[in-house]
Formats: sequence, structure tokens, C-alpha cells
Amino acid sequence: MTQTLPKLVTFEQFIEWYPSNGARYELHKGVIVEMPPPTGEHENVVGFLAAQITFQFLQMGLPFRIPKTAFVKIQSNNSTYSPDILLLNHDNLVNEPLWRKQSTVIQAASIPLAVEVVSQCVARVPRVEATDEPVRVSTNWRDDYYDKFRDYEEMGIPEYWIVDYAAIGGKRFTGNPKQKTITICELVDGDYQITVFRGNNFIVSPLFPQLNFTAQQIFDSAL
Repeated sequence: MTQTLPKLVTFEQFIEWYPSNGARYELHKGVIVEMPPPTGEHENVVGFLAAQITFQFLQMGLPFRIPKTAFVKIQSNNSTYSPDILLLNHDNLVNEPLWRKQSTVIQAASIPLAVEVVSQCVARVPRVEATDEPVRVSTNWRDDYYDKFRDYEEMGIPEYWIVDYAAIGGKRFTGNPKQKTITICELVDGDYQITVFRGNNFIVSPLFPQLNFTAQQIFDSAL
């Protein structure tokens, strides 16, 4: 860090501190968390889905955008997330007080869809041997399946995808034995209703009913 910060920081402190070093950070209940650099497989999946989603909203003539970098501020618990894919309703951004200067949204009306891609990431750890090679570690899948699920649901985001292309999540989410899984959460009367897709199941999105690809095609895009 470039400056001394208290153990728990506010959103304003987080944004003021945020460095321009190319790394990605989130704020989890007041704690700054560095996001490990993604693997090529992770970025392949993100790219595939972003292209498919973009095609859909352009075909439907919807005023949506996918920003390169933007934040979702959770008002209730001092968290700020940067989803792997954040679909924004451009028409509502005029109502967002933090958008112009801080590329941050706080209203569910601005977010038709959020997507988190669970993946294994390569991170450098303190050297314990003669070499200093990166080792493979898992991201904290509980953030996506528990914390962000709860926070996006409470915020009122109408649709949330958890894309677990490497079957990293717990068995209650990915099956026993674990399987690659797409979890689509649709907000119904304030609660997320969950539908799971695997293998050759065609993806069903309430927001984009014309989607025409399977869970397996998403998994294959990682290669």
C-alpha cells in the first residue's frame, strides 16, 4: 500500500487508495482484498460469455454496456465488488451518484446481470525452495457462492450467474463427485431461485431467452 490505512476502511478510503498498478482489488466488509491474477482459461470463459451476452443485447436493442472496469457498492455491509462481467443499463447511469467519477453503481436498476467466474489462479507466494516459481492456488469460491450471492440478492440484482468451469465449489453446489456447473440465480419476490446447468444442458437465462448454447460449450471455451 502507498499509504497507511486503518484495519477496516470505508468505500471512500478504498477508492482514494486504489493504486494504478494493474492489480485488481475488492472491498469485503471493509477489508481490502487483492484478486489473484486470472489464468488464460478464466479469461477465455469471460471473453466467450461477454461476446455471447453482447450479441444478445445488441440484437434485442437494449441500452446495455459491459464496462472494462467498474464497481458494485453494497450499501449494507461496506463491500465493493468488481464482477467478472457486469452488465449495466446505460439509461439508469444518470441516476447513479458515483458513476461519473468513480465508475461505481449502487442501484439494482443499473445491473440487469452480474457474472462471477470461479477459477483457479496463479499467484506468487514467498519462496520456500531454491526456485521462485508461481504455484497454483484456488480462489475463495465461497465469496461467489455465499457472500456475493447474498449481497447481490439483497441488493436486488435480477440475475446472477456463477460459472464454475473447473468444479472448484463445494459439493453442495457442484455435486458429488464434483462436476463443472453453471448456477443461474433469478430474483423472484426478493429471493434468488436457483437453476443448475451441466454438460449438454442448454443455458436458460430469464434476461436473454434466445441464448443457444450449452453449459459444455462454456466449459470448452476455457481451452
